[in-house]
Amino acid sequence: MLKELEVKYVIIGHSERRHVFKETNEMIAKKVKSALNHGLFPVLCVGETLEERESDRTTQVIQEQLLSAIEGVGEEDILKVTLAYEPVWAIGTGKSAFPEQANDANRRLRALIGSKYNPEVAKKIRILYGGSVKPDNVADFMVEPDIDGVLVGGASLDPVKFAKIVEIGALKT
Repeated sequence: MLKELEVKYVIIGHSERRHVFKETNEMIAKKVKSALNHGLFPVLCVGETLEERESDRTTQVIQEQLLSAIEGVGEEDILKVTLAYEPVWAIGTGKSAFPEQANDANRRLRALIGSKYNPEVAKKIRILYGGSVKPDNVADFMVEPDIDGVLVGGASLDPVKFAKIVEIGALKT
């Protein structure tokens, strides 16, 4: 159905699906493979809860989420996947990660991709930040070296705010 509607990208692993609908890492892995098998480009979301961050488990959580989701995905297909670090504690709360925190998480994700595939793949894969992105903070994220773009949530519902985010974000390219 999505292909008939000319949809190209699908968000998989969003925190609401993980936490509200109890989607497991295994279910998310199946969705990633299914999307790739059907010619869709997955946007794979990973991120920790506030409790996991406060107990210094961010790296462990995003590593488990990422590696389980891409198990069996080959080098050619991994470049069709866009990763999005979306800390659960920053989604819809008005709180966002500090740009340095987001960049650190993205750097770790990039290193994991480099270890699993190779450094060239790690350089090429797109890694976004999502979590209370607004016109007044997007520029701070876009200057970070391991943040390739943003995944906008609530602000995308306001055309003026969204247009401003796009305008500011486009300055990086």
